[in-house]
Amino acid sequence: MTPADLAELLRGTAAKVLAERGLDASVLPATLAVERPRNPEHGDYASNVAMQVGKKAGANPRELATWLADELTATDGIETVEVAGPGFLNIRLAAAAQGVIVANVIAAGEAFGSSQALAGKRINLEFVSANPTGPIHLGGTRWAAVGDALGRILTAQGAAVTREYYFNDHGAQIDRFARSLIAAAKGDPAPEDGYAGAYISDIAAEVVRQRPDALALPADERQETFRAIGVALMFDHIKKTLHEFGTDFDVYFHENSLFESGAVESAVATLKGSGNLYEEDGAWWLKSTDFGDDKDRVVIKSDGNAAYIAGDIAYFQDKRSRGFDLCIYMLGADHHGYIGRLKAAAAAFGDDPDTVEVLIGQMVNLVRDGVAVKMSKRAGTVITLDDLVEAIGVDAARYAMIRSSVDSSLDIDLELWASTTSENPVYYVQYAHARLASLGRNAAELGISTENPKLELLTHDREGDLIRTIGEYPRVVAAAAELREPHRIARYMEELAGTYHRFYTDCRVLPQGDEPAGDLHTARLALCAATRQVLANGLAVLGVSAPERM
Repeated sequence: MTPADLAELLRGTAAKVLAERGLDASVLPATLAVERPRNPEHGDYASNVAMQVGKKAGANPRELATWLADELTATDGIETVEVAGPGFLNIRLAAAAQGVIVANVIAAGEAFGSSQALAGKRINLEFVSANPTGPIHLGGTRWAAVGDALGRILTAQGAAVTREYYFNDHGAQIDRFARSLIAAAKGDPAPEDGYAGAYISDIAAEVVRQRPDALALPADERQETFRAIGVALMFDHIKKTLHEFGTDFDVYFHENSLFESGAVESAVATLKGSGNLYEEDGAWWLKSTDFGDDKDRVVIKSDGNAAYIAGDIAYFQDKRSRGFDLCIYMLGADHHGYIGRLKAAAAAFGDDPDTVEVLIGQMVNLVRDGVAVKMSKRAGTVITLDDLVEAIGVDAARYAMIRSSVDSSLDIDLELWASTTSENPVYYVQYAHARLASLGRNAAELGISTENPKLELLTHDREGDLIRTIGEYPRVVAAAAELREPHRIARYMEELAGTYHRFYTDCRVLPQGDEPAGDLHTARLALCAATRQVLANGLAVLGVSAPERM
């Protein structure tokens, strides 16, 4: 019996009890919460449903709790139910009912934790979208890890997810990038507003290698040559870096295509026609305050050029035209203003603002010996994804970025994340999986069968803790999807690893010496197999490897 099963049983029981006494069962929420009490002496699970709905239904909460306890105690799979305080229910499951969780995990395998809760939902998930003017910095690295994990989580809940990278190949930053390449090719210092670093010199040299006449071209043609080839080279590097980091995209959308195709002009014309654009001081403004934004936004500047938001508006319209029900944008810490403007743009088109969801990620810092690391060997100015991976590896880099809420800034201690100790969270979780894999190999060498385990024998407190912890996994994944918080899974993985290590210390799994293998060994091996499966599933949804040996 999983927590979800128990919650369903509890709701059905409460509805029956209230109806039999002529009380109002409509006050029951659609889903009842059951929690694992901090003190195991209080039972396997606890619920405050009687306190939550008692008075609303017309009953004394403690009296309602007593009715529920009597009814639940007579139910298969429930060992005891105690009423505590003003109406808490402390529930203890029968060992056989808990054992069903183990059997369910083994039967489901890689699918355990997945659901169809979001089936039929088409989600466009846009993340990273770093300008193609340099390597991916730490902010982009955070989104590369978190965004990819979120895509996996939403997919595990049945959604059809398209991972999209918005390729900013239009605007002043691209002109500055091209000028920087030209300066490097000439051996001149970088322009005052340009880009520097060894990567600029490398790309400039490659442009000249591909086009030996590039520097001799007329100014406009030279600028376009360095722009076109340089941006392509930079973007190839970005895609290669992301792929090696375990993050791939379904769509690379070029911002410039919105201007070349006329999509921006079309979007502006639509908004003018609806009266949601107005002219003032020679510029065209979106009436975004009418739709909840903190100020109106310039869409077409007084010089006739499109403001940056013009592309954003056309881009949203393009996404919706491709049939997406939800457009999630994962943006950096300096993009808070985009929440209001993107939702306002949706509303101005007559769309539901809730089709737009903006997640903001805070800054990331690297720390070594207690001192912030600020300079990159390659980029010269900012630390990059490549720098981080070189320092601690892909698995540690992904896990470090994912395990904290993106709402808070993040300091990554390079020494900690490069270590092979239990203080390193990813090592701690991966070691638990490797230990379980080794246990499985040892059992196979001893010829111990795990067929038809008698799971009702798993009555030790540590066994119960481990069973209940693995039973929480589907609920953790569902919450991570609903709240867009992949860090919940990482923290759960650490809890599961710790629960397993404590179980292993107190519960001998394999027979020793000449001791024959018995039913308890087989049952514990099944529990270990289920634990290993959940660890593997959780690491997979984070995009982190589950090693067999360490």
